[in-house]
Amino acid sequence: MSNMTVDQPLPARPSLGQRLKQALTARKAGERKQHNWAGYLFISPWLIGFFTFVLLPIVASFVLAFTRYDILSPPEWVGLQNFERMFTADTRYWRSVRATFYYVFTAVPLRLVFALAVAMLLNTARRGVGVYRAVYYAPSIVGGSVAVAVMWREIFGNEGVVNFLLYLIGIPPVSWLGNPNTAIWTLITLAAWQFGSPMLIFLAGLKQIPGELYEAAAIDGAAAWSKFRNVTLPLLTPIIFFNLVMQIINGFMVFTQAFIISGGTGRPLDTTLFYSLYLYIRAFTTFEMGYSSAMAWVLLLIIALFTGIIFKSSSSWVFYSGES
Repeated sequence: MSNMTVDQPLPARPSLGQRLKQALTARKAGERKQHNWAGYLFISPWLIGFFTFVLLPIVASFVLAFTRYDILSPPEWVGLQNFERMFTADTRYWRSVRATFYYVFTAVPLRLVFALAVAMLLNTARRGVGVYRAVYYAPSIVGGSVAVAVMWREIFGNEGVVNFLLYLIGIPPVSWLGNPNTAIWTLITLAAWQFGSPMLIFLAGLKQIPGELYEAAAIDGAAAWSKFRNVTLPLLTPIIFFNLVMQIINGFMVFTQAFIISGGTGRPLDTTLFYSLYLYIRAFTTFEMGYSSAMAWVLLLIIALFTGIIFKSSSSWVFYSGES
């Protein structure tokens, strides 16, 4: 049988247009790669700061949560002992949890109510309203500062402004900061007073509500309360949702006010011993870094739990105008 060769067809040579298209595609890919490197170069200071001061401490705190560590000696692995001690043997821990929950679920609603009320008052075209907006927002600019906490401590001190006003009307002075029944309410009042940030967000939301809806409600004979309940409140639910999430998170992390007003101890009788303050005491007073790291991760889980509950429930009470 004779060998026979079959001519294989040569591959078709790409046309000039195809070669130009391939060259252009390759060039664009190279330019995108160069642009990506340029972008990474510009954000490299932020990346360095994030990995050095955020991500690395987070990982380190997670590891330290399972150790006994006092800064001076090497960490000693103890497993879940920190969490077991926290939940079963540390009575001050549970007092700090109780004080924090009481503060969050009292101060946050009050702050949001005051913020919405003032925002509605300022949502007018009256003369000088811009000045009033700035005045009401001013306390929130220095909201978490030491100066405001010191001022508040002096106002509610034994010889402060509040007791002086009570003296003028014949009421005996009250130990606002030394009485377990009133000490935490000084901090709640401070939180309610600092409603500037949510007020501005509410004000921006009120500006977005079409005026035609209020005109239609007025034609139907709706009163002011009916307009608020059926027009304003439903259209503000996305803003309420945002403010609620942010204020819940900030409420659980409150520290400066409690530290200054209580002298860093949570007095009297641990009624102002908020979670973050107790975490600070364990970390930088008794130098129990492992225990405080475990507390920090429990706080993260608590905040995540309540934030998740709010997000899960939002489908039943948050109204978006684009939805059917």
